[in-house]
Amino acid sequence: MKKTGSTAEAVKTETRNIAVSEAAGVVVMFIIFGVLHLIFPGRVPFDYRVILAGICGGAVAVLNFFLMGITVQKVTETEDEQAAVKKMRTSYTYRMLLQGIWAVLAIILPCFQFAAGLIPLLIPGASIKLRGILMNKK
Repeated sequence: MKKTGSTAEAVKTETRNIAVSEAAGVVVMFIIFGVLHLIFPGRVPFDYRVILAGICGGAVAVLNFFLMGITVQKVTETEDEQAAVKKMRTSYTYRMLLQGIWAVLAIILPCFQFAAGLIPLLIPGASIKLRGILMNKK
C-alpha cells in the first residue's frame, strides 16, 4: 500500500483530539485533588508533586497514543501480514514498557504524587470510549 496523506492527517487529528481531552482530564483531576485537599487536608495532597505528576503522566499518555498512531500508519503501508503483526507487537511492547517505566518512576520518585501520575494514563481510553458513545447518539 502507498502512504496516503489522509492516514498521516488522521494520526495528527486523532492525536490532537487525545491531547485536548488529556489536558481537560488532567485539569479536572487537579480540581478534584484541590477539592479533596480542602476536605481532607492531611490525607490528600495538593502541591507541586501533583501538578508535576499530572503533566508528566499526561505527556506520557499522549506520546503513547501518538506512537500507536504512527505504528498503525506504518502497518497499513506494509503488505506482508506477518511483518505487520510483528511491528504491532513490537510497538505494543515498547509502548507498555514506556508506560511501565513512567508508572515506576511516578511511584518511587518523591517529586511525583503517584496517583496524579498514574490517573492520566487512563484518560485516553476513557475519552475514546466517551466519544464513541456520544457519536453513536448523534
